[in-house]
Amino acid sequence: MEDDCRPLLSSEQTGESYSHRGSVDSLDVKVKRPFHVEPRNIVDDDPQERVSAEAAILNSRVHYYGRLTGSSDRLLSPPDHVIPRPEEIYIYSPLGTAFKVAGSDHASKNPSIVTIFAIWNTMMGTSILSIPWGIKQAGFTLGVVILIFTGLLMLYCCYIVLKSPKAISCVDTSNWEFPDVCRHYFGKFGQWSSLVFSMVSLIGAMVVYWVLMSNFLYNTGQFIYNYAHNVNVSDSEFGTNGSDKGTISVVYLIVLVTFKAVRLGFHLEFHWFDSTQFYVPEFRLLFPQLTGVLTLAFFIHNCIITLMKSNRHQENNVRDLSVAYLLVGMTYLYVGVLIFASFPSPPLFKDCIEPNFLDNFPTSDVMVFVARTFLLFQMITVYPLLGYLVRVQIMGQIFGNNYPSFFHVLTLNILIVGAGVLMAKFYPNIGSIIRFSGATCGLALVFVFPTLVHMISLRRQGRLSLPSALFHSFLILLGVANLIAQFFL
Repeated sequence: MEDDCRPLLSSEQTGESYSHRGSVDSLDVKVKRPFHVEPRNIVDDDPQERVSAEAAILNSRVHYYGRLTGSSDRLLSPPDHVIPRPEEIYIYSPLGTAFKVAGSDHASKNPSIVTIFAIWNTMMGTSILSIPWGIKQAGFTLGVVILIFTGLLMLYCCYIVLKSPKAISCVDTSNWEFPDVCRHYFGKFGQWSSLVFSMVSLIGAMVVYWVLMSNFLYNTGQFIYNYAHNVNVSDSEFGTNGSDKGTISVVYLIVLVTFKAVRLGFHLEFHWFDSTQFYVPEFRLLFPQLTGVLTLAFFIHNCIITLMKSNRHQENNVRDLSVAYLLVGMTYLYVGVLIFASFPSPPLFKDCIEPNFLDNFPTSDVMVFVARTFLLFQMITVYPLLGYLVRVQIMGQIFGNNYPSFFHVLTLNILIVGAGVLMAKFYPNIGSIIRFSGATCGLALVFVFPTLVHMISLRRQGRLSLPSALFHSFLILLGVANLIAQFFL
């Protein structure tokens, strides 16, 4: 056989000896080293299929690897290139039959509904607190239009990222992430650039989390103090004072927003271009602040490939991604519109809506206190995870070790926490922090790299048309304009 020309020894440290087999249904491909039968060697399609003499010879060869390997010696284990893909694995029986290995991977896959809500829950971060402020900055009508348009744009770019590994036919991309795709097309520059901009989103999120944790902890202490001393701060539902992740937290926020909107009612007047005493115009030149916030609010491009790998029906990936984006957009639209519309104007001016809309409620509000408590505990648990992701990616790329030393890790943690402390002290505007980090990471990971990868792929296939090139070039210009505009507002 052709495969017999391959070396019998492998320097890779693999799993246990082939002779240590478990049951057929609980087989570990990398550890148990099962016998493989090529499809052409299966005689018929019965549950217990007869195998040919050629397959029996291949079985003997794999047994030979097993005999070379001692109980504690992994050096002579069957190398990885001998082991087939999981869906092609059979177990050989001395009776001359081949049993198909039960697919453990399929059992661990998630149905579409779980995948959809996993994407929804991942995107539902702190940006939801700034959506009403962003709509106020853009104007009510223009804000709603921008939210819908940005959601569709981000969905399309995410779709490009999701299918980008499959467009590479020369290598196995089954375990690739988008930075690997960037490295394939752009070399080390693409790999390091995607890493840097990914760090911008993660560190930006950590800074926002620190600012919000400080805010929530302060307001929670204020509530407990007022409650203990029976202090009545305000009887109004909204106020103008205040400092300039989990499914339960988001669901509770939706309930809170609905309850407040029902109690307050809608307060809207449409003034298309001019401000009045209590209302903002429907179209404002500050709208890029909303686009910056939404770029981070809809950002999931750096992990969408990983999330979709667990989907049971891979053929439904595009549909499930679209449904998830629809749910995210509806959630943002619901919260943003209700808070903006129910903000009591008069007596308050719509321009008083804070970057964190919870700051518009008095600290004595019990429902808002519960919301802050939920969010505080959520961020306390998520913040170390974000720090771990930053450390693993930075240290792994620079030093080749996720934990080079205690001093390296301590220095990195001091820098990240110090950035959060400084922002919480001198510039606690989460809306601006979100829009800058969103526009920065979105420039590379949403607009530039995905569109360039897509155009290069189409060109290599001979399918890049002039309208497609113009459209995707326009997307890159939108990303550049989105970032530049943040510095002039």
